[in-house]
Amino acid sequence: MKESLKKNDLVTLSITDLGSSGEGIGKVDGFTLFVKDALIGDTVQAKIIKMKKSYGYGRLMEILKPSPYRTEARCPQARACGGCQIQPLAYENQLIYKENKVRELLERVGKISEYRMEPIIGMEEPWYYRNKAQFPVGQNKEGDIVAGFYAGRTHSIVPVDECFIQHPMNRQLMNIVKKWMKDYKVPPYNEVNHTGLVRHIFTRIGKYTGEIMVCLVINGKRIPAADEFVNVLKNVPGMASICLNINQEKSNVILGNTVKCLWGKPYITDKIGDVAYQISPLSFFQVNPVQTQKLYRTALEYAGLTGEETVWDLYCGIGTISLFLAQCAKKVYGVEIVPQAIEDARKNALLNHIKNAEFFVGKAEEVLPEQYEKYGVYADVIVVDPPRKGCDEKLLRCMVQMAPKRIVYVSCDPATLARDLHFLEENGYKVEKVRCVDMFSHSVHVETIVLIQKKNS
Repeated sequence: MKESLKKNDLVTLSITDLGSSGEGIGKVDGFTLFVKDALIGDTVQAKIIKMKKSYGYGRLMEILKPSPYRTEARCPQARACGGCQIQPLAYENQLIYKENKVRELLERVGKISEYRMEPIIGMEEPWYYRNKAQFPVGQNKEGDIVAGFYAGRTHSIVPVDECFIQHPMNRQLMNIVKKWMKDYKVPPYNEVNHTGLVRHIFTRIGKYTGEIMVCLVINGKRIPAADEFVNVLKNVPGMASICLNINQEKSNVILGNTVKCLWGKPYITDKIGDVAYQISPLSFFQVNPVQTQKLYRTALEYAGLTGEETVWDLYCGIGTISLFLAQCAKKVYGVEIVPQAIEDARKNALLNHIKNAEFFVGKAEEVLPEQYEKYGVYADVIVVDPPRKGCDEKLLRCMVQMAPKRIVYVSCDPATLARDLHFLEENGYKVEKVRCVDMFSHSVHVETIVLIQKKNS
């Protein structure tokens, strides 16, 4: 029992489940231990590093018997980096884990039992799928410039030559920038002292257009050898945009609010289905374009549009879902708090000759109630795609008052999704269908789409 266990004890346990962050879960004499880097089916030796009242944490010391679902991690830095928490888990088992995680939270937190869980949409190619990268830049102990990723839960940079979930082009782009920094003695940022210049190398690469953006995030307003920086990059095939992002804050936030275009356009263009989008450094745009198309097609299917509906798209970003929906709706209204995103959304509507989409700047929980109470706006369908914290309760109450026939909820966090679905089910709605989409292979994250129908509609 717990009384016989203490910190620094070595224990042997079988891993029977994975936690929300991908850590293995097992029991020692009935006491639950979370062990990072352990997988379902492993038998491991772990060292207890922290004890709580009803559970504890262990460090993986040795895999005594590997899980039948364990595979060789492709990336040699997978364990140190922490970005791909479940890379050693066979891909088909990653999908099972994600679907089970969503189902368990819906039933435990949402108290939802009668619904149809449609099969998860996995990736045909679960490698090299990301169209956006942000590499922190620093110096190692020898004084060499390094770029890569932060180790899990730290700000220590793990140097990475090649990331197997990023576009393969990023390796070349990162090396070009590091060489330019070395050649012209451009100092990397030191976040402890708030000194140095280059904080991050930020890239976007259009999946369907091949257009490339390189944006240097700097602790300053200009860079030395700017012409040389442009010259070493502009002849890379596909290069369309070379920018600076100004971030002089003592902050963990990667991007500042000011972007200076040094060469080319201040954006790249890419497509989802038949809809083209202009994407600037500050634009929110899904990082997996192949799976995004499947995600949006499922959302469109759940919305059940015939061409006669008025749709509100809340947390609309640069209009990605709004413009997708507008192809099949009578009218779409989008709401987003970031002014730059709404500016992009309006440009994207013009770019695609879409005239039945209108956009509002503001918090969804303020804009929608104001429009409803002041102007009596109406919705046949409401689509929400909130950040991880989910929907504000004030917004949920307004949605219930507006009484749309259908709500389509696109979620990046199954725990807050379950909470919000519980509220809607308590207030006249019924969860009909749920489908997960794997947007981030080898990580614990999963996107979920839910069709919620008004009862007796």
